[in-house]
Amino acid sequence: MKVIFLQDVAGAGRKGEVRIVSDGYARNFLIPNKKAEFASPAAIKRAQILKSSIEAEKEIQEALAQKSLEMLKDAKVIINAKANERGHLFAGIHPGQISAALKEQLHLDIPEDFIKFLKVDTHIKQTGSHTVKAVIGDMEREFEVIVDPA
Repeated sequence: MKVIFLQDVAGAGRKGEVRIVSDGYARNFLIPNKKAEFASPAAIKRAQILKSSIEAEKEIQEALAQKSLEMLKDAKVIINAKANERGHLFAGIHPGQISAALKEQLHLDIPEDFIKFLKVDTHIKQTGSHTVKAVIGDMEREFEVIVDPA
């Protein structure tokens, strides 16, 4: 059955995408949970308009983030977090927290999707200075995140 995804579904499709899925999956899960709708000709036209608007919004977001990236050169962000006496954090520092700190301290709007860690995979777990990279398109800038014990 041909459906149009109304929201992102892991392993199946992204919002605005037209895909063919099994009839049972569409009738029993996607359509009742309003994650997709049947792909009628009118719905396909709406999906194309939606997809083009999503792409335009993403391009605008990347352009604004690239301007912010230029101002990120040699920046330092300080985050206070609870830690034990050996410097291990009770809760890791995630890209969303770094994005919020950039917005608060430096007035730079860089979405968390563009923030990557150099030495760790998912989050910072130690106090001290850490180098973090912001990657937008083909541009990237490194900046310093200082985690102080609270």
